[in-house]
Amino acid sequence: MNPHDNSRLPGGFTAEISADLASGRLVDLAEVYALNAVDDAERAAIEHFLASAPAAEKNAFNERVRQARETLAASFTAEEEPPPGLLDRIMSTLPAQTSVQAPVVVPLPGTGPGTAPVMPNPVGESSGVPATDELGAARKRREERRRPQGMRNWLVGVAAAGVIALGGVGVSAYVANQNDPLNQVMQASDVRQATVEVNGGGTATVTISASRDAAVVKMNGVPAPPAGKVYQMWLIPKDGSAPISQGLMDAKALAKPAVVKGIGSAAALGITVEPEGGSASPTLPTVAAAPLNA
Repeated sequence: MNPHDNSRLPGGFTAEISADLASGRLVDLAEVYALNAVDDAERAAIEHFLASAPAAEKNAFNERVRQARETLAASFTAEEEPPPGLLDRIMSTLPAQTSVQAPVVVPLPGTGPGTAPVMPNPVGESSGVPATDELGAARKRREERRRPQGMRNWLVGVAAAGVIALGGVGVSAYVANQNDPLNQVMQASDVRQATVEVNGGGTATVTISASRDAAVVKMNGVPAPPAGKVYQMWLIPKDGSAPISQGLMDAKALAKPAVVKGIGSAAALGITVEPEGGSASPTLPTVAAAPLNA
């Protein structure tokens, strides 16, 4: 690989998607594909290449597309400030843009003040003279390469610059981390925790953030619900109205933290055992209850 190849963009991308695909960069194009930062021809090229790609590569591409779209659709609500100087670090890694100079008036020999000046053609504009010789053709190709690339290349360049600016952490991973509701609670400045016993074994740790109006529930050593049953979480309103369901947890879901939103109007979080599919109202007694005081 020629390290001085000027057709390459930051991060090893080229100006052509076909070249990136041929060099094994299919998975790296997942985010720009998910963001619709490709034109119809480029999208068709990616999909054609994907159709014959190995299963592992295809699955990795589809997973990154899914994650990117889910992040945009469900998680773009964070108000976190980016790290100080991030924009400056990104911009400093992008190629410098040549400023457009005003055309210079070039007087011909023997012309006077009353003679119309000759204006040279600005860079990038066609002179109307066909490039019939090799030198003319080479100049034409050079000027075409200098023209601004499309939005896809700009996005790829910024993404690659972001990887450098974040010390190797991808931009998509940074955005997902900052906008993930679980991380927003766990990293909140007012976060506090309470751990309560669960009837039948284990504990439930509730991490609460009033500023995020949310809590994270983590089950620790809690046995799977009986056959045909699930755990169901409830918010118990302060005004004494009916409890509000906050989702179900089967045996598989017990290993994952659950985010409960809208805790500001609730006095407590309760957990009950319910039939598969859940219930419209809690079946008492609860197996665990934690005061929120949000």
